[in-house]
Amino acid sequence: MAVKIRLARLGAKKAPFYRVVVADSRSPRDGKFIEVIGTYNPLKDPAEIKIDNEKAQKWLKNGATPTDTAKALLVKSGAIEAKK
Repeated sequence: MAVKIRLARLGAKKAPFYRVVVADSRSPRDGKFIEVIGTYNPLKDPAEIKIDNEKAQKWLKNGATPTDTAKALLVKSGAIEAKK
């Protein structure tokens, strides 16, 4: 089973709000997930990112791969270091 760290969209039309979730790569974007590890609100200025770094590092250590967007959020929250 391939596990990914990705975003699940919530919120109303034209008012997005995202959960950062750990999910099976075969499940749909807003479908079944394993665990919620944080939230992302792009409408605030600056964007609000709340991620449980311990949970994120645990899943990364166990082989979960983040999507490009999720990886950028993890770098901003300090869960992983940016590669130069």
